[in-house]
Amino acid sequence: MIGGDFMQREAETCSIDTERRRRWLGLFAKARLSALEATWEALEEKPEYRFIRPPETGMVMVRARAGGVGRRFNAGEMTLSRCVVQLDDGTTGYGYTSSRHGRHAELAAIFDALLQDSDRRNRLEPILVAPLQEAEVARRAARAEKAAATRVEFFTMVRGDD
Repeated sequence: MIGGDFMQREAETCSIDTERRRRWLGLFAKARLSALEATWEALEEKPEYRFIRPPETGMVMVRARAGGVGRRFNAGEMTLSRCVVQLDDGTTGYGYTSSRHGRHAELAAIFDALLQDSDRRNRLEPILVAPLQEAEVARRAARAEKAAATRVEFFTMVRGDD
């Protein structure tokens, strides 16, 4: 089963890369445009790229399930910007964001393409992904702290009617 072992390793490698890519695409989508612009300006080697799909903004239908289970229903529409770029080496990058900023989607697509190359990834991941991940953790902590401040503790007083 040499072929089976190879397929197993290949599937594991692919799933790890898929998870890493899913993580950085999510971070790029949620990041502030100013943070992406600052990262772009800090890059020493800016890649040449062309648009496969230039930045465009539209609406997408958001679907949900009541309580996370059951039948799906249309929850409503949201604004989405997307972009697809191709680097000179042929790598294709995709960028999405839930805003009207085409530049945000463009930068996300460029960064996605750059990180797909394993040689570049090792150099660029600490520069591109780590700061955005720290910012996301801080944003979530601030949101949780704000929500915790509004928490109401309910308690029951025992009456002396025993």
